[in-house]
Amino acid sequence: MHRVFRNKTAIFLFVAPGMLLFALTFLAPILLSGYYSFTDTVAPGTKLTMVGFDNYSNLLFHDAKFWLALRNAILLGIGFIVLQHPICIFFAVLLDRIGGKAEKVFRTIFFIPCVISVVVISKMWLSLLDPTFGMLNKVLDFVGLDMLKHAWLGESSTALGSMLFILIWAGFGWGLLFYYAGVKGISEDLYEAAQLDGASGLKLHLKITVPLLKPVIAVQVTLAIITALKQMETVFLTTNGGPGDATQFLAVYLYNKAFSASQYGYANAISILFVIVCLIATYLSNRFTRSDATEF
Repeated sequence: MHRVFRNKTAIFLFVAPGMLLFALTFLAPILLSGYYSFTDTVAPGTKLTMVGFDNYSNLLFHDAKFWLALRNAILLGIGFIVLQHPICIFFAVLLDRIGGKAEKVFRTIFFIPCVISVVVISKMWLSLLDPTFGMLNKVLDFVGLDMLKHAWLGESSTALGSMLFILIWAGFGWGLLFYYAGVKGISEDLYEAAQLDGASGLKLHLKITVPLLKPVIAVQVTLAIITALKQMETVFLTTNGGPGDATQFLAVYLYNKAFSASQYGYANAISILFVIVCLIATYLSNRFTRSDATEF
């Protein structure tokens, strides 16, 4: 076996199928998209004219909607990291401490949104937040807080906040699953030793649980950023970027430009910048999180 792995021809034969698959399914589409981004084509296979960097120039310096969509994606990523993840860590620790059958029941309940179809989730929240028949407004009316009633997804002032809440809620189960697995991997001996040294309660978890979860946190932060940048399905099915452009996200904006506005070349320029933003965000996330995890 060692002789095989020292043979360069054998190594190439092992690696070649994977590299070929990567080139055909990942590298080639990106290169083709990059080519189309320098054209004014309206659809694949149609007549095109090379326009150079005009699409990129218009996108970066004249397209306010692109920057709005990027801002909303960044806000969603911050929401994931600042709101969703601490709550996920809290419930992961809580489930670990509960133990027994209750732990299994609540673990299943928390993960249910992740196995429900995106279409079902979108329609459910559209019904709950309906300004006339929605349960939220009905409850507010019932408890005498009718002044707080809104068309939650239909008003610019509340649409983005409502959408961020829906997306954070929908992804809660996946975050909890990662952190729960991380908590389960921490030895009880460490907690017992810390308790003998006088640590307890919140201090115990700040000194033991959170530091040992740093590798998991690093992965989760990276996934949160990528998920926020490529978020589309739920937004498309609920608001489609509206009202106005209040809930416009990068992937939704790209889709609308390509298939609704018939600006295929322009949409490919967005997709290339989209990939670049994802790579930069991933690099920065890995640099600032994994370095801390390694130092610990």
